[in-house]
Amino acid sequence: MPSNSSDQNGLKFHSVWDRSTRIFHWVNVLCIIGLVAVGTVILNGKLLGVSGDGKILLKEVHVYIGYLFALNLSWRIIWGFIGNKYSRWSSILPFTAGYSSALKEFIAAEKTTNPKQYLGHNPLARLMVSLLFILLTTQAITGLVLAGTDVYMPPFGNNIAEWVAEKDHNGNPVVIKAGSKEGVNKEAYAEMRSFRKPYIQVHYFAFYILLATIFIHIAFVIFTEVKDKNGLISAMFTGNKITSKKPED
Repeated sequence: MPSNSSDQNGLKFHSVWDRSTRIFHWVNVLCIIGLVAVGTVILNGKLLGVSGDGKILLKEVHVYIGYLFALNLSWRIIWGFIGNKYSRWSSILPFTAGYSSALKEFIAAEKTTNPKQYLGHNPLARLMVSLLFILLTTQAITGLVLAGTDVYMPPFGNNIAEWVAEKDHNGNPVVIKAGSKEGVNKEAYAEMRSFRKPYIQVHYFAFYILLATIFIHIAFVIFTEVKDKNGLISAMFTGNKITSKKPED
């Protein structure tokens, strides 16, 4: 059915999510599934009998998926400034004028038989989506740092490798390999691991918070889809949402 049209029951179909936003969403979903799967195996490597070389390979795969994840997220951040009305940060972040009032009114209306309808994110969903973006960005930034400190991969890998490597007779750092202590200066390596510690802690704990947030997000999406029958899930495939009355936005 064409966007911004009606069916015989008076339901209106609106074009909401542009193609770029939909592509970001599903690439992000696939990246998170891959990162969680590989990351879980890495964390449980000893239990699963993963060899040292196997663990290095898994870390490299994790980083490559992370690159796609970070690039996709970076594009979505840019798209938040140039995309359509519903994809922009002004329609997502809970800092716009009148947001507090809109949130209170939305929650109050949810307790009645006449809830408010939105095309973009409703006021409560804006809180959840904002938290998700904060957690995703945190994982991307800390992950890029850890890629350098763990397996000497870009964008910081060369600098980290030079930091911890022994120097040859000309004062140049020797070539070192991930997972090997050959050519590694023990004191410099200990300093690097100390520098790395807060990043791995944030990455680790934010991972579990992100998982919990994703499960809550999915639960609310399913609940809203069943309750309002607004095409919330299908909209991420087609771009179209359904309303039975004039939407608030």
